[in-house]
Amino acid sequence: MSEKEKSSGYKGEALEAIKRAKAEIGDLIRITRNGETYEGILIPRSEYGDEKHVVIKLKSGYNIGIRITPNTKIERTGKGTKPTFTPPPPLKQNPQLPRVAIISTGGTIASRVDYRTGAVRPALTANDLYSVVPELADTARIEAHILFSLFSENITPSHWTEIAKAAAKQIDEGADGIVIAHGTDTMGYTAAALSFALQNLPVPVIIVGSQRSADRPSSDAATNLIGAVNAAAHAPFAEVAIAMHETPSDTTIILHRGTKVRKCHTSRRDTFKSINAPPLAKIQNQNIHMLTNNYRKRDPTRKLTLKPNFNEKATLIKFHPGINPAIIDWHVNNNYKGIILEGTGLGHVGNYLFAAVKNAIEKNVIVAMTSQCIWGRVNMNVYDSGRDLQALGVIPLEDMLPETALVKLMWALGQTQNTEEAKTLLKTNIAGEYSPRTTLEKINDE
Repeated sequence: MSEKEKSSGYKGEALEAIKRAKAEIGDLIRITRNGETYEGILIPRSEYGDEKHVVIKLKSGYNIGIRITPNTKIERTGKGTKPTFTPPPPLKQNPQLPRVAIISTGGTIASRVDYRTGAVRPALTANDLYSVVPELADTARIEAHILFSLFSENITPSHWTEIAKAAAKQIDEGADGIVIAHGTDTMGYTAAALSFALQNLPVPVIIVGSQRSADRPSSDAATNLIGAVNAAAHAPFAEVAIAMHETPSDTTIILHRGTKVRKCHTSRRDTFKSINAPPLAKIQNQNIHMLTNNYRKRDPTRKLTLKPNFNEKATLIKFHPGINPAIIDWHVNNNYKGIILEGTGLGHVGNYLFAAVKNAIEKNVIVAMTSQCIWGRVNMNVYDSGRDLQALGVIPLEDMLPETALVKLMWALGQTQNTEEAKTLLKTNIAGEYSPRTTLEKINDE
C-alpha cells in the first residue's frame, strides 16, 4: 500500500472500490447503490474505521458513510482539492474599544475536521477564533493567546492553575475582560476552579465553548464567541461566568455563574443550566440584561487576588446501593486528604459505609456531603442517618453542586495543610457557591 493510500485511512473493500473509480481524497464522487445516488467530496476515514464504508461530505456539510456492497458503483465526477483551512488576515481594530484577551485551551470551539483521520481535532489557534468572526471587530480589541490545545477531558487541576495564572497576567496588563475558550465536557469544573483561584476580580472572566464544531451548519461556535466577547468587554459584573446558548436557537446567550452551572445534555446547544440560582445575565440583540442584583460589580481599580493552587488528593464518590466501603478505605490508604460524598436526597449514604467514613475522619480526612439531586439542598438534620453522619464529622454542603464541591475542596487543600483551616474555607461562601436559600422557581418552570 502506498503512503497516499495509507494516509486516506481506507483499506480492504472500500479501498479497492475507490481505486477502481480512480478517485483520490478531495475528489467529487457519485455513489449509486440500490437505486439511490449520493454525491459529495471523498474524505478520509479514521484510522480505526472498518473496511466496508466510504465516507463523503455532502453539499449540506454533513458527512455520511455508505456501505460497499457488490452492487455499489462509485464514479469520479470531478477533480477536487484537498480541504484546507486558511484564516483571513486579522481585522483592523478600533483603538477606542475595550481590550479583551482570548485565551484558548482547546475544545470544540477551537476545533476543525482533521482530514487525515476524519475526526474533529483541536487544530485552530486562538488567532483563528476571532479572525474568522468579523463581528468581533465592532465589539472589542482582541488579543489572542494559545495556552493549550486540549479536549476538556484532558484538562486537570494543574491546568486550572496555568489558566488562572494566564488570566491574571492579562488582567494585570490592563485587559478589560478575559475570554477563555474551553471544551464543554469539563467546563463547569474549570469555571468553579477559576471562581476560587481568581478572587476580587476587577473585570469579567468569561468561559465559552461550543457543542458543535465550526464545520457543521448548526455550529454554535461563532454565536457563543461573540456573546462571550461582548460580556467580557461590556458586562457590568466582575465574576467568572460561562457563556452559551440559552435555547436551541441563536436568539440569546445566557451567562451562568461559574460555581452554579452544570452541563445537562450531551449535544443540545442550550446544554448549560444554572442550578439553584438564577443566571447572571443574558445577551439579546447584543444588549446585556442582568437577571440578578446579586453580583460583584466591575471595577477596573480593584486589585486581583490570585490563589491558583489545587491539591489533587481529593475525590468525589457517588453513593449507590451496594457500594463497597473499601472504595473509601482505598482513598484513605493512598493519602487522600478529602472526600466529597454525593449522597441521596437530603444527604444520606447507607449505614454500611459509616465505619469507613468514621475511619477516614479519624485519619484526618475531610469528608463532606452533597446531593445527587439536581435541585434543592442537603439537610442532614431531618433523618437519623443524616444526624449520625454529622456526629461522625461529615460536613453538609447546603446546595453546592458536587463538582463545585470537589473543586473547592481541592482548592481549599491547596491553600493550607491545616485540616481545620481547610474545613473553614470549604464552609465559607467565597464565589456564590452557596445560595442563601433554595426556591422552587426553577422546578416550577420545567
